[in-house]
Amino acid sequence: MTTLSEQPERSRRAAIYARVSTRDQELENQLAQLRGYAESQGWKIVAENIDVASGGKGQTERQGLDATFSLAHQRKFDVLLFWSLDRLSREGSRKTIEYLTRLEAAGVGWHSFTEPYLSSLGVFGDAIIALLSALARQEKVRIGERTKAGMAQAKAEGRRIGRPAVDIELARRAALLRQQGLSFAEVGARLGVSRSKAYHLVAAGAPSKLPCADSGSKDRY
Repeated sequence: MTTLSEQPERSRRAAIYARVSTRDQELENQLAQLRGYAESQGWKIVAENIDVASGGKGQTERQGLDATFSLAHQRKFDVLLFWSLDRLSREGSRKTIEYLTRLEAAGVGWHSFTEPYLSSLGVFGDAIIALLSALARQEKVRIGERTKAGMAQAKAEGRRIGRPAVDIELARRAALLRQQGLSFAEVGARLGVSRSKAYHLVAAGAPSKLPCADSGSKDRY
């Protein structure tokens, strides 16, 4: 198989990925300029994928990106063209590096239209990847430092860190009711908690060495 570096530039197949906010009115502008750039390079556009982000983190807001990676792994295109790195992903530099690395592993190049120095196509492609990776590692270090500082501050202020303590007496009552044959929903109703809360109380209150009274039968919900 011909590698990207061995392939003539003007015979490359390009995929375009655009990501816009629901507040933006620039989608067509993005697409027009990305198409124009691809044409100027002699690239044949074989796919265009778009995500519209409302600000949430739902999977539906990255269907276009998922489709792009699916095509990349199938080698349906040679170069991914996008507006800018923060339009490729707003999940932080570590996640962005992960995406770019996935493209590289699939043998696909990438190019940022508004940041032409961020490209795997030029002679400095490897250096760019190394630099971005270093930045991602620094971000990881900073996140770790902030987490440690926050935990230290919470400890100094006497705030509890981690999950709240289980009410042992309530847990024992839940375990006893469960051993009497009540379902988790019935245990919760008796104790005034949800079924899922009852489940966790039973798990916390029942000694592991004592089997549940109905352990041999199907659980009743």
